[in-house]
Amino acid sequence: MTKAYGEWLREQRERAGLTQQQLAEMAIMSRTHIAHIEAGRRWPSEDDAKRLDRALNTGNVLVSFLPDKNARPVADHFEAAKQFEQQASMIREFALSCVPGILQTKAYARAVLSVRFPPLSAEERDQAVATRLKRSGILTDPVSPVVWALLDETVLHRPVGGPAVMAEQLVHLADLTDAGRIRVHVLPFGMGAHPLLLSMVTLMWFEDQPPIAYVEGLHTGTVHDSPALVERFQGTYDLALSDALPLKESLALLRATAKDYERDDN
Repeated sequence: MTKAYGEWLREQRERAGLTQQQLAEMAIMSRTHIAHIEAGRRWPSEDDAKRLDRALNTGNVLVSFLPDKNARPVADHFEAAKQFEQQASMIREFALSCVPGILQTKAYARAVLSVRFPPLSAEERDQAVATRLKRSGILTDPVSPVVWALLDETVLHRPVGGPAVMAEQLVHLADLTDAGRIRVHVLPFGMGAHPLLLSMVTLMWFEDQPPIAYVEGLHTGTVHDSPALVERFQGTYDLALSDALPLKESLALLRATAKDYERDDN
């Protein structure tokens, strides 16, 4: 997400002699939301841009230069999403082929990052693993953010890193679930096609700003903050969740699959 838009907004605000809080009150927005826009981490909605234009007496400049609402590319595709992840009050993940980053063990993350292309050097890989584990620090808080993980059953049966790594990873997920820190639901193979079959998605909610959706593909990632599109993502997630195994059955499947991997490792 380019910073040019946010930098221009900041310049106009400072030229008007306004603090972020003062502009937030005039535009009926949160100060935090304005801070994210100025830092280049977020775009305003069209209504927000109109109110900002009115507050700053900038005609319709902020509205005119809004990018396509339905597809806003992220520079360094996960960087913006990572920032949001640290601020979210609720995170709902859907994983199609591997465990979501904030829930990965060190060995699992190392295995995933070892098959990157172009290949990472050992130093780069170790740094990437450390960064991924640092992200999971949000789980040290016993309550916030609320985290739900909806997993395609493929995630459980793809032997990333081998049996020992998978056993440890699935036990980690089960332990977090048993402790009440996260909720895990598995979409079983028997469902066949399901609404989220074609993509992974992360939904995030915040205390003082609108929700977002993050969708990731090969070497690409997109943050969506269009209210209409985020609502569609939420509806699709809820529809898939309604077909998933209940919490207790999903937990039992995690532990049973971990046992299978442990036997394979012996």
